Amino acid sequence: MSDSPEIRDELRQLNRRSRTLVSGNDRAAARAMLKAIGLTDDDLAKPIIAVANTWTEVGPCNFHLRRLGAKVKEGIRRAGGTPLEFNTISISDGITMGTDGMKASLISRELIADSIELVTRANYFDGVIALSSCDKTIPGTIMALIRLNIPSLMLYGGTIMPGKFSGEYPVKSKTGEVEHDKDVNIVHVFEAIGARASGQITDEQLKAIEDIACPGPGACAGQFTANTMSTMAAIMGISPMGMNDVPAVAEEKDDIAMQAGAMVLDLIARDMTPDKIITRQALENAVAVATGTGGSTNAVLHTLAFAREAGIDFTIDDIEAISRRTPILADMTPTGRYNALDVYKAGGIRLLAQRLLEGGYLQGEALTVTGNTLAHEAQSATETPGQQVILPLSAPIKPTGGLVVLKGNLAPRGAVVKLKGDEPQYHKGPARIFNREEEAMQAVQSQQIKAGDVVIVRYEGPIGGPGMREMLSVTAAIVGQGLGQDVMLLTDGRFSGGTRGLMIGHCAPEAMVGGPIGLLREGDIIEVNVAERSLNVLISDDEMARRRADWSPPAPNYTSGVMAKYARLARQADDGATTV
Repeated sequence: MSDSPEIRDELRQLNRRSRTLVSGNDRAAARAMLKAIGLTDDDLAKPIIAVANTWTEVGPCNFHLRRLGAKVKEGIRRAGGTPLEFNTISISDGITMGTDGMKASLISRELIADSIELVTRANYFDGVIALSSCDKTIPGTIMALIRLNIPSLMLYGGTIMPGKFSGEYPVKSKTGEVEHDKDVNIVHVFEAIGARASGQITDEQLKAIEDIACPGPGACAGQFTANTMSTMAAIMGISPMGMNDVPAVAEEKDDIAMQAGAMVLDLIARDMTPDKIITRQALENAVAVATGTGGSTNAVLHTLAFAREAGIDFTIDDIEAISRRTPILADMTPTGRYNALDVYKAGGIRLLAQRLLEGGYLQGEALTVTGNTLAHEAQSATETPGQQVILPLSAPIKPTGGLVVLKGNLAPRGAVVKLKGDEPQYHKGPARIFNREEEAMQAVQSQQIKAGDVVIVRYEGPIGGPGMREMLSVTAAIVGQGLGQDVMLLTDGRFSGGTRGLMIGHCAPEAMVGGPIGLLREGDIIEVNVAERSLNVLISDDEMARRRADWSPPAPNYTSGVMAKYARLARQADDGATTV
């Protein structure tokens, strides 16, 4: 950008917020401290832009964000701004899965949002760009941007590349066929753990899958939670269309980071704030693309959280209605064949948006962070000839979406399941009761769970856990043992975006607050009917009332620290499990 006096004067008009902190004689002490880190009077006269990073060495998802953060800052400087970077936390779901460490995951979403809000409010930044690349950093950063409501955007770090298993893949597919030279991701490792426990594969074969599943930095490869949320962010308009598609290790990612940094200056000039972008239309569009790609059930929690932050009346019933009318058009893992890299190669989120717009499943007039409408952003989509990842409207994978809300005497406020269409639509079987995820995992690994069973994992809800752990270890072990079509799981906890099968989560109200799931007994007959959207235990109302009268909550798992604090503040799953 030119350094002419006119340009400098124009830039100084964009520092309306930061001048509160750094202008005038009474702010000399603040300027002195900022000069200690190398800033000059000229730097302090420019718009000051926060680079809210979520970099960490603990896991691959955000490992590369320090590099991208440097490129974002370069873009801000070139556009005439002064970048100041700070970091917040990130929890790896894949690493903590199956342990008490997973309880920190959803709680971290709240802390990420809170920390970005606090630092930004304290320092009067003129704009914000948030860098995020994993399951909870994406919604956490977006929640913060909605709260702050200053010019801002979220840039996704990008998907990991899939691993390649050469030769014959040792774990048979659910159809029993043998696959060769298979693309694998982290979910295949979890499923291989189940296959090893049942004796289908050897230790050496499990190790071989482990060693190649995650070949470098980036978020988990399928349409799991991170890629679901990044897709939603682009369609919702808080991320620039086309930027989130690009894989973490792609050469153009650095250029994109610079472009995104420069874009914040334009947002400030146009006073483009999140309240102009995150509207009811935007939320409806985001849900449509989540359910239209077979995306993660976590999208339900996070969309409800966005709505609460934005003051928009939006419920799980709205999500169910959108899913009922939206087809699945993307053939993506874990329920389909392809990874996020393949979506990028096929034509990206633009092509997906174009398809959904053509079918009337998106509202094209919704505004995006670029200042253009969603329809305008999608019109430049280019489809790779012969691609089979994003399907035509005439041949959807399933005519209705992947996110299904069930209700009944077991879930009066709702429960959520992700279905591609080849899962059982009806299940009736005896309850196997477990009050901790570890108990259920031990039963699965020791082959105590049989075809027809309904595995109940309770006291894992927002308050009971606390933190609503994901059950990927258990669900993947069930699938890995070949029981994915024959065993149902129900929990007041959550699932990873990598979960597949008739696995029902977010059961509300949860056991810890006296929800019906906490009143179940070993052997109770559970019935789910997907077509009727029903989830019931086959006992009388009188019996349910007797059990409720006899029930009392167990002692909390934590009485101090952040876990106890979250448990005291958390809402139920059907309200986003937020603390505000």
